[in-house]
Amino acid sequence: MSDPRAIGFFDSGVGGLTVLREVVRRLPSESTIYLGDNARTPYGPRSDDEVRRFSAECLDELAARDVKAIVVACNTSSAIALPSLRLRYDVPILGVVRPGASAAAMSTRNRRVGVIATIATVRSRAYFQAIKEEDPFIEVLEHATPDLVPLVEAGHLDGGLVEDVVRTSVGPLLQPGQDIDTLLLGCTHYPLLGPVIRRVVGPAMAVIDSASATASALAGLLEIHSLQAPADGQPDHVLLTTGDVERFSQIADRLFDSYFARVEPVAVAGRV
Repeated sequence: MSDPRAIGFFDSGVGGLTVLREVVRRLPSESTIYLGDNARTPYGPRSDDEVRRFSAECLDELAARDVKAIVVACNTSSAIALPSLRLRYDVPILGVVRPGASAAAMSTRNRRVGVIATIATVRSRAYFQAIKEEDPFIEVLEHATPDLVPLVEAGHLDGGLVEDVVRTSVGPLLQPGQDIDTLLLGCTHYPLLGPVIRRVVGPAMAVIDSASATASALAGLLEIHSLQAPADGQPDHVLLTTGDVERFSQIADRLFDSYFARVEPVAVAGRV
């Protein structure tokens, strides 16, 4: 059995492209449709009700395109909206919190993990709970870093100003006495700042993002549900954004080296 339909990906903006990149690398036969809600990013400062509503509007658009599975490649949406989204659709839906938490729990040696994420994700305590379920003896220190997503959405990924913002944002987790040996990037935007973050935290710190772990989990999900694409198929990839097409294209080109021919605008507001 095989299924040539596309896999849907959703994020509040460009951050989920880090997950898409890993999936395209690991599952080269699969077609994909990615939707970034750049017009309403960031989701982190928004209320839980807004996150649920906006997420459902975007997933309605993906479901209308007959995707066979959906990856909610947004930590805020995964933390807050995933249970309601799974009830709303009859296709398998994968979030990014659990894969990232599992990877962090496996990485730490002193059982002290720091998590940086959006305000909403930290408020949900989703990573705290998920890491504790992996190993209840791990100490989890969560810290909201709301200034990082706007940097990424604006295309500012390196340089002195970016390093200053990252250093200020991550600093509280690096203070004496915190003693974390693993830093989990609890937002899919943050890996785009990965080189800067690694410079700030130093080589002794393990820096974990959920992209690779999510790609592995997706491969398993497709196998369990017999949804793998034919090995000899010709995959098709579509990028959609509710926001500025040119800015979105610039970030996509950096990640995929012009692998995607175009980015298409889409309107999703008011579907719920």
